[in-house]
Amino acid sequence: MKQSIKPSYTLHKNFRLPMGFSPENFDSGFTYQAQARDTFIVTYPKCGTTWTQHIVWMLSHDGKPLPLDKNINLEVPHLEEVGSDFVKSLSEPRFIKTHLTYDLNPYNPDSKYIYIARNPFDCAVSFYYHTQGFIKHYDFAEGTFDDFFECFINGEVDCGDYFDNLLSWVQHKNDQNVLFLTYESMKNNPKINIIAIAKFLGDNYVEKVQNTQILESILHHTSFTSMSQNQSRWSSQRPPNMTPFIRKGKVGDWKSHFSVSQTQRLSQKLRMRTAGTEAENLWQIPE
Repeated sequence: MKQSIKPSYTLHKNFRLPMGFSPENFDSGFTYQAQARDTFIVTYPKCGTTWTQHIVWMLSHDGKPLPLDKNINLEVPHLEEVGSDFVKSLSEPRFIKTHLTYDLNPYNPDSKYIYIARNPFDCAVSFYYHTQGFIKHYDFAEGTFDDFFECFINGEVDCGDYFDNLLSWVQHKNDQNVLFLTYESMKNNPKINIIAIAKFLGDNYVEKVQNTQILESILHHTSFTSMSQNQSRWSSQRPPNMTPFIRKGKVGDWKSHFSVSQTQRLSQKLRMRTAGTEAENLWQIPE
């Protein structure tokens, strides 16, 4: 029987970090004092993070897309990767990406928090290709989906257990300073969700999306077709033989990867973990 392969991580204070991530920066991220004009884009990995980063960047730049010579993770930085000092050096208003649970995320009652939730089935598949393709971070080029699935369902991946992250934010989905969206809703009707993000950010952003030219530009440049071009803007380089960082952006692609047994196991965990919470009706649970 083939021996299973696991991704490699830097183990640090009960966290799994991608290799090459600085434990010092990770620790300093927790010390960041959230400011009143900060907006945090919060997700579990592979739930629409980069997409939302680009939407808010374009909203704050009057509908202009991110230039080809810039990287979104320097413009809307990942707090746990770059650390507190880098984020503090940005001019206000700041947009900050995190993958932290609610209790670990820097908090200020006047800060804003946009949380994007994605069904765990598509998330697992996308996270697999992400992990396989960043060889220097995970050394998992030979890993199969079956290998990764076991890590994912046991929460043995970077950013920990999917359900711990989701449920920590679902409890606060109706807080005044939290905008809770789903990836599936954003795919189904991007225009409504871009407008919802603008309303959440404030009146000057609403004025922008009332300009048809700006709104259409954001819709166009944050579409899958557009964002799948010139991908050096979104991540560090991946080997040419690996799937691209922006891969499919589909809802339901998991069905071509999951076995019957895997579907049953993740469905059972989804049902069990979300029972009695506002997360239990977010998605139809596969049988």
